[in-house]
Parts: sequence; C-alpha cells; structure tokens
Amino acid sequence: MPMKTGLVGFQGGGKSTVFELLTGTAPDPSKAHSGQVGLATVADARFDALVEHYRPGKEVPARIELFDTPGLDPRQQDVNTQRLGVIREAQALVQVVGAFNGADAVEEVDRFSEELALADLQIVSNRVSRLEVDATKPRPDRDELQAELEALRPLSEALERDLNLDGVELNETQERITRSFSLLTLKQRLILVNTAEPDPKPDIAAALEEAGHKVMVAAVGLELELEALDDDDRTEMASELGLTGSCRQELMQAILRTADLITFYTCAEKEVHAWLLRRGLTAVDAADSIHSDLARGFIRAEVTPCDKLLELGGEKEVKAAGLWHIEGKDYVVEDGDELFIRSGV
Repeated sequence: MPMKTGLVGFQGGGKSTVFELLTGTAPDPSKAHSGQVGLATVADARFDALVEHYRPGKEVPARIELFDTPGLDPRQQDVNTQRLGVIREAQALVQVVGAFNGADAVEEVDRFSEELALADLQIVSNRVSRLEVDATKPRPDRDELQAELEALRPLSEALERDLNLDGVELNETQERITRSFSLLTLKQRLILVNTAEPDPKPDIAAALEEAGHKVMVAAVGLELELEALDDDDRTEMASELGLTGSCRQELMQAILRTADLITFYTCAEKEVHAWLLRRGLTAVDAADSIHSDLARGFIRAEVTPCDKLLELGGEKEVKAAGLWHIEGKDYVVEDGDELFIRSGV
C-alpha cells in the first residue's frame, strides 16, 4: 500500500494546487470537507535505468498517496476539530504555507503547530483523566491501566507546558500506547512555502529552519500554469522567469526525505517494480510490503546493489565482483537494493 502523505495547512495556502501539480488530478470541490486522495509517481533515474536494462513486460514506479486534507479555518475554531481528525490518517505531513498577499509565513507555521499540539493535548489529557478514575477501581486490568497512566502523564505535561513533544524520546511502552492516537505532533512535517513568483525567500526559510523545520520554497501556482503550456511556450516563459527546472521532482524527493523513505526494487523480465520502505526496516518488512505470504514464508533475500548492477552491466558481473549477497530476515534494507525474496509459501 502506498505511503499516505497529508497536504495540510490553513485555507488559502495552495494545498489543492500542490495536489494537482503532483498527481495531475484537479481538485474536487465535493471533497473539500472530507479530503481528496490521489497518487503521485516518484521520478527515479535508477528505476528508469533498470527498465532499460531488463526491458520488462510491465513497469511499476514507486508512488506516494497524497491526501489533500480540509484546510483549517483560522476564524472558526469549531470546525477545525473534525478537520484535524482527518489529518490523523496521514503518516507524514506537508504543510503548505502561502507567502503572498502580505501573509506572515513564519507566524502561520507557529499557529498551525499550536493547533496540532492542542488537538493532541485534548486526546492525551482525556485519556489520562479517564485512567485516573479507572485505575483506582478494583478491576482485573488495574495494573495495566496504572502503567498506561504513568506512561501518558509525561506526554500530557509536555504538551500542556511546551505545546510540542520536541525532545521527548518515547519509550517502548509510550510508543505502543500512543500508536492508536496517531499524534499529530509526532508526525514528520515538511514546510512548503508557496510563493507567487520565483523567489527563494531566504529570510523566511532561514527563520523556519532555525526553528527546527524542514523547509522548501516553490512557486507552485506558477509551476502549474507552466505545465498547461505547450513545450515551446513553457520553455520561453520559464526562461523569462529565470526558472531552470521543475519543482515537482524536487518536492517529491523532499517528501521522501521527510517521511524517511528509501526505494528498493524487484526486477525480472516480466516486471520491474520500485517499492518504498521506511529507512531502517528489514528484509522481512520489505517482503511483507510486496505480499504478506512472502514475509510469512521468508527464507532469505538475495541482494544486488542496483547501482553496481547498472555500472557493471549485469547480475553475472555483480556476482563475479563479490557484490551479490544473501541475507536473512534481519538484514536492514539499503536504498537502491534490488531484492529477490525466497519464500516457502
């Protein structure tokens, strides 16, 4: 299943423009309150080279599921609770901030961060209040409830005190307990500063980076306008505006870095397939992302670094160079690995 990344922010920042640029799908006004989902293909030179090498019958590039979430309303707080609940469905966030018409992008990021923290505080504090009552009752799970209460209290206190969980390192118990909460403040977030003109906004970017944010600046609406032109007009207009390339692929790569995703490949004459996997996960996790049966019957993974495959010319040459290797289920998959999973199922 593709990784789901939420496009988030206040209304009017340009989320839907980013969604259309990356997915090629126009925003659907009927989904303004529930959110709209689309797939964005990851441009990948290694994948293209593997397709050229194997010439398969089918090619499947990596894709990210983009979720254009309902924009928060800074004037009507009562509608934001439901909209923040929708955002929880995403695994990573791209906050789109409009830096035009006199908007203060830094202040808007701070306000949005506060909205996320207050929403998390409500969930955690409500659970703490419930546990403070239930853990005093003579019930068979009293010890478990007390342990959960002790795990959640520090998080509730940090959110109430600092309005963030920065610097809080969750232990195994806290991670397990909060998994179902899908806390917004724990999600990786990229700040996309959306400008009206090609302007890197160095002061804004520097201020946000100093505050600890991952930042990218792009004129998304202008980029979408260029996409609608034919090749000659697009080239001429881009030259006049001083644009040297598309922000689309740069943004896709920034999303991958923010979500801490790597790419591995499965290759054969029948199909070349690119897969996304969270950095640090293992060969059996990679097998599971392909099909649960492969993970259930996992025997071994045959690993070929695709860069070496392309450099040396083929699998025989890679094996001759001693670069092909067999790994068990605990092998940590590296970016660019080509995997062949042996399974007993």
